[in-house]
Amino acid sequence: MPPMIAAGEIISTHPASFEKVTFRWVHSKELLVSRFFKELDYRPTPLGALTLRWRMDPVSGEEIYEIKLGDDFLMSSKFTTSEKALATIALNAFGTDRVLDVVVGGLGLGYTAAAALDDARVQSLLVVDALREVIEWHNDGLLPLSNAIVSDPRTRLIHGSFFDMAKKGNAFDPECPGRRFDAILLDVDHSPSKVLHPANLEFYTVDGLSGLREQMKPGGIFALWSNEPPEESFTQTLRNVFSEARAEEVRFYNPLQENEAIQSVYVAQV
Repeated sequence: MPPMIAAGEIISTHPASFEKVTFRWVHSKELLVSRFFKELDYRPTPLGALTLRWRMDPVSGEEIYEIKLGDDFLMSSKFTTSEKALATIALNAFGTDRVLDVVVGGLGLGYTAAAALDDARVQSLLVVDALREVIEWHNDGLLPLSNAIVSDPRTRLIHGSFFDMAKKGNAFDPECPGRRFDAILLDVDHSPSKVLHPANLEFYTVDGLSGLREQMKPGGIFALWSNEPPEESFTQTLRNVFSEARAEEVRFYNPLQENEAIQSVYVAQV
């Protein structure tokens, strides 16, 4: 069954043949609800309109959650292979006896964070997201992974810009400036060269990555998700900052395009 919309009031009912009801959300946006589609939330933000949507595939019956910012689809629960791989590839680089303090940049639907929490070696997880609304969705339990992430005592959700926090002299943990981490995982932009905001490009340079490295423990891992195949130029940039760097392809079948999708995870070690 599709999730209930807790906040809102019915303001009109369309003919039954349309199976559609319109809700007025507390943020003055009308949400359309049908048998196969629900706009769970709509929020205006400085970066554009942010929407959380639920839909059901009428053929397979699969329930799909999507986050959209302006014209960009940030994430869909239909394709999560590489988001999970971001965590598993990075954490598998550590020995079995090392306890891990982890940062995830980009909460989204929660798949990277949940995959990190599945690793018993993780003793703390900071999840940083620039969109307060996304954090509120999880705190309100609107997404399938929300309760598992929020209720885990190892988790802290932090509202802020990952890219600002990664700069030299700044900190990911506002309660403990100077704290260092074993693993920092980032899934915000589409790729190192296709960013959501032009200002983000600075991070993917030697100077930007050098600031990040200052917050990492010896032997620490930085891992980056990309919607594109590996870019050798960025792998080389990583090698100019870290002792080792590589890119791993993540392949999966895309039934919508009827072909194999190729995404990537970059891994760099201090």
